[in-house]
Amino acid sequence: MRRCRLISALAAVLILAGCAGPRHLSEGQYLLRESKVTLTGSSSLTPSEFSDYVKQHPGFLRRVIYDPAAVQPSIEAIGRHLEYLGYYGSRVSSDVSVRRGKVSVLYVVSPGKRVRIDSIRFTLPPRPDFTADFMADTANLLVRRGDFLSEEALEREIERGAAHFRKMGYYSLTKNNYVFEADTLSVPGSAILEMRLNEFSRNESAAAAVPLRKFYIDKVSVSYPSRIFLRKNLLQDLTLIHPGDLYDEEKLNTTYSRLSSLRMFNSVSIGTSQTDSNLVSCDIRLQQSKLQGFKANLEASTNSNALMGISPQLTVYHKNIFGGGEWLNLSFVGNFQFMPDRTTRANEFGVSTSLTFPKFLGVPYNDRDKNLPNTELKASYNYQDRPEYTRSVISTSLGYSGTIAGKKLSYQFYPLQFNMVRLYNIADDFSQSMDYNPVIRYSFQDHFDAGTGGTVYYSSASSTESRPFHYLRLSVDMAGNTVSLFKPLLPTDENGKGLIFNAPYSQYVRGELILGKTWRWGDALSHALATRFVAGAGVAYGNSSVLPFEQQFYCGGASSMRGWQARSLGPGTAFPDEIFIIPSQTGDVKFEANVEYRFPLVWKFAGALFLDAGNVWNTYDGFGKLSESIAVDWGLGLRLDMNLIVLRVDMGFKLHDPSHFYLDENDQGAYRPAWIPPSLWLKSDGFSVHFGVGYPF
Repeated sequence: MRRCRLISALAAVLILAGCAGPRHLSEGQYLLRESKVTLTGSSSLTPSEFSDYVKQHPGFLRRVIYDPAAVQPSIEAIGRHLEYLGYYGSRVSSDVSVRRGKVSVLYVVSPGKRVRIDSIRFTLPPRPDFTADFMADTANLLVRRGDFLSEEALEREIERGAAHFRKMGYYSLTKNNYVFEADTLSVPGSAILEMRLNEFSRNESAAAAVPLRKFYIDKVSVSYPSRIFLRKNLLQDLTLIHPGDLYDEEKLNTTYSRLSSLRMFNSVSIGTSQTDSNLVSCDIRLQQSKLQGFKANLEASTNSNALMGISPQLTVYHKNIFGGGEWLNLSFVGNFQFMPDRTTRANEFGVSTSLTFPKFLGVPYNDRDKNLPNTELKASYNYQDRPEYTRSVISTSLGYSGTIAGKKLSYQFYPLQFNMVRLYNIADDFSQSMDYNPVIRYSFQDHFDAGTGGTVYYSSASSTESRPFHYLRLSVDMAGNTVSLFKPLLPTDENGKGLIFNAPYSQYVRGELILGKTWRWGDALSHALATRFVAGAGVAYGNSSVLPFEQQFYCGGASSMRGWQARSLGPGTAFPDEIFIIPSQTGDVKFEANVEYRFPLVWKFAGALFLDAGNVWNTYDGFGKLSESIAVDWGLGLRLDMNLIVLRVDMGFKLHDPSHFYLDENDQGAYRPAWIPPSLWLKSDGFSVHFGVGYPF
């Protein structure tokens, strides 16, 4: 009872803090109900394009006092943006209305006319070499005849053109050498565009002109702290800047990215200076970061049945173990589940080590790689002591990883993955259950995995502070296919299963897809709406009847269905399996969707409201009525942002529990999965509380 009152108080404090706002308004003050943008006429524009230019928005939970002084700056900002996009003569007005003490501001946007480019003239300095290079590049121009004239398009072309010519050796040419002038009078309704490249910048006079010519690399110096050990050829292999080469800014940027990819330098800087009429020297300076350290993580959860779960993790690392940027990790993990008033508990310990090389082993560095690829060697041992059995898992793998398309697309490919799983100390009750249930027996039997796997991850932004951003993660694992080619040569058991190390080898394919999108808005992007969808499935075949237990899917926990503890949901509408004293509910198919609204509170605290829906299923049981087997929860969260880490507490309440049935008298006495009323949210098995580090997704 005391625990329920405490949790109720926590929920009340979070809700009140989230809704906190001015309770007493001064005379003449109003709350802001909405700030809305509407468009008149026909155009390709959408109201959402102008949201960032509205200076004041209402809060989702927090009350905001209407500031009339924010209206005119919003009108002016919207107008400037329209002109930047090429809509000339636009009109923006506001309509402010008050209803029941709250203000609604409507911004009415009437986009002006757009002007197409009739022709483009080029004015270039009298330098034959540069003129030839410029004309050869005109096919790549981003501004063409017939396009709409806009400052946005001109800026894109300036960015592209300046980068192109600085790659070709024109060290003195910058974006400020470009000047555009548009004549909109000579041809009514159209513009004659002049693109002019000066030998001086916009804020200089012609007296400061510097002839546009190609530059070459003079001296290249590299400096770094003497206490850091680096192998002799490492920096030489990674640096693409050499004396006598044509100046190429792209090579400078690539060198910077490659050195930064080593992850052993706190900062990388490349300075350039003109040393002669056509020579440039380069000064590369590397500042050492902390080469050794540790990282800690902790997740904890409890529910209304007093089942506690604690999952600590400690990782010790060294960033330069062999003097070539090799990263050594040594991790220790644990997972402890128990009930304070019982002796029953489940313990899990794991240790793993990995060594990552900043290259593909056996392959020379590729000069086109801006971000260095990695080769990872990994080995781990995991020990699980549960009431039903004791299990040990030995794993090892060889993997390659890297990024392409900038930093937005990354991949991991593991051509070799090996797992050896052994069970012992099997309890009599669990052994009997295995005899009666072949699915459990095949899921938990000793087995050997040999296969391949890989993951592809895409994010629309390199920083999660962007607004909005979306991401995709696809992982696939396959095991047993290569081994099956040699099955005629392998010993077999009484069921005809091929054996390796006296254990059946597993044969399956397993895939998981994660899609997510996050929107951010408000002051300092402090408000966010995060969404995620997860779909996974696995199929056993050939030498296996079911997926190995460690390859099956589960729901619940600090980053999944937060109304449930880990592995306590599903499969489908199944009741909690009494075979397992500590929950261990899994399936070979998983679907889950999550929505979370994050909002600021006070100081470094933020709140969250979330809704989760999903479950796991076994294909051999069928899906039944899918709508009845989908679990739903909602909850409240509290976050403490310490800049380097985010600490969070989430409390999830069950809304729809597929394993909780009620008697439906309107359907001839059938039992249906129950929607949990608010009166039961704080009752037995109605909620779970989770502590974690970092956001759940």
